[in-house]
Amino acid sequence: MKVDSHQHFWKFDAVRDSWITDEMKVIQQDFLPEDLRPILAENNIDACVAVQADQSEEETYFLLGLAEKYDFIAGVVGWIDLQAGNVFDRLDEFSQFEKIKGFRHVVQGENDPDFMLRPAFKKGITALESCDFTYDILIYHHQLEQANHLVKLFPNQKFVLDHIAKPNIKDSEINEWKINIKKLAFHENVFCKVSGMVTEADWKHWQPTDFNNYLDTVFGAFGTNRIMYGSDWPVCLLAAKYEEQLSIVKNYISKLSINEQTKVMGLNAQNFYQL
Repeated sequence: MKVDSHQHFWKFDAVRDSWITDEMKVIQQDFLPEDLRPILAENNIDACVAVQADQSEEETYFLLGLAEKYDFIAGVVGWIDLQAGNVFDRLDEFSQFEKIKGFRHVVQGENDPDFMLRPAFKKGITALESCDFTYDILIYHHQLEQANHLVKLFPNQKFVLDHIAKPNIKDSEINEWKINIKKLAFHENVFCKVSGMVTEADWKHWQPTDFNNYLDTVFGAFGTNRIMYGSDWPVCLLAAKYEEQLSIVKNYISKLSINEQTKVMGLNAQNFYQL
């Protein structure tokens, strides 16, 4: 089964979705399963994982409702307040839904450099571990050191790094990111999504070769057992059509064995999220 491990759905709301600025007009609209289904079919993708874009439990219920209606949505990564005093109760509530696989917080939007190391946040990760939920790490490249500290504390928690930690591909900055990615990959409970790369490049003038050094680093650090493909649709549309961002990964892994390609394009996501 081929799996897109990272995509989003939303009914666009200008207030709630204020992060979608006028510079991003192409995604200032609704994106729903009926829009994605034919795109996945055209690109021979069998299933997807829907990931939260808004930090609310309403968002989590919204995605679970879509997953109940559409079989090709194989899993949901939702949001809960991991710092809440009743975090165990909330996880117990969501545990009744078969397709809820994990949770995410938009740490890239937090100004506190030690946000992920707050006692309350760490308690939330402890709760995820005890309930066998995954955690998606959404950060910018300059937050990798903080992520490294976090994963060291939770060697049994399943983590996956979104968007290869958003390095500055547009300006070809790689050295510090490369060092910290290798440190993070040292922890075998951490996976990595090759997703969201085109939006970190020059939206209008990127070339496929712009990503090679970053992909070399990620594949060298994590290996093919801990990497999964994700589109970041519809955000990827800011810089590329679905098939264009997909071709970056497919062309890169074409040199790998069929078994390794199968892992990257679906099997790793199936195993990580228990799809």
